[in-house]
Amino acid sequence: MIHSAFDQWRSDVVARVNSGLTDCLPDESVIPKTLHQAMHYAIKSPGKRIRGLIACASGDLFAGNIAQVIHGAVAIELIHAYSLVHDDLPSMDDDDLRRGQPTVHAAYDEATALLVGDALQPLAYNVLANQSNKLSSETRLLQIDLLSAASGSNGMVGGQAIDLAQIGTTMSQSELELMHSKKTGALFTASAEIGAICGPEYNQLFEKQLKLYAQQIGLGFQVVDDILDAVSSTEILGKSAGKDLRDNKPTYVTLLGLKRAKQVANELAELAEQTLRELPRRGGYLSDIASLIFNRDY
Repeated sequence: MIHSAFDQWRSDVVARVNSGLTDCLPDESVIPKTLHQAMHYAIKSPGKRIRGLIACASGDLFAGNIAQVIHGAVAIELIHAYSLVHDDLPSMDDDDLRRGQPTVHAAYDEATALLVGDALQPLAYNVLANQSNKLSSETRLLQIDLLSAASGSNGMVGGQAIDLAQIGTTMSQSELELMHSKKTGALFTASAEIGAICGPEYNQLFEKQLKLYAQQIGLGFQVVDDILDAVSSTEILGKSAGKDLRDNKPTYVTLLGLKRAKQVANELAELAEQTLRELPRRGGYLSDIASLIFNRDY
């Protein structure tokens, strides 16, 4: 089978991210064994590694060496993994299935799942602080700043708080966009920036368009998620299909209807491509990642 340059690049990057994730985790035989086993379980579930791909594609766009970007990609995926473990908890979204396998609290227990998230989060910053490359201390500090800001109460965690508070309520489209700009978009934006600042050809002239692209695909990712939750099966999604509707959560489908939600996804895909035209090489692999996000079926 003939693979495109992007398919090969994506395969190589995912392999390096997965290897980096394994390398940074304590061995499963190290005490406390159950916690470390559960951390491996959470990390090694078959995710798409979209955020790590964004970081590496952004670094590549500005002539960054993959060895200098990969630590940032690993750190981002650690934060994302921690957020999924906590989001699935009974006190949050209460889901027993993630990526086609039992969630961490279902496979172990709720207390262990809490501790897994608590352990993965600081590990991400440890990875950034102790990178085995030639990035300057200033760049490393900026990466830590970007990731911590995107992960906190004004970013991902804040978006989750809004999400939980809105169950059973009606939201406007602008309110829904604000929630997802924090819950999903903030980490997408941080991924793009964390990768870009590793590249010697990056400068602040590109910052506005890079962030705009990340915001557009971050929002698009969520719109597509809402569509798939409404039309796909649990077997294909690897998580509980139709759960948003059963839980009475505001989504783009419940707010706009399925037809309009699909139109919004198409509009965001077109906007992202327009934005990429203002970046070097029309965005390089960032364009392929946009296609991956908008055309996925799980």
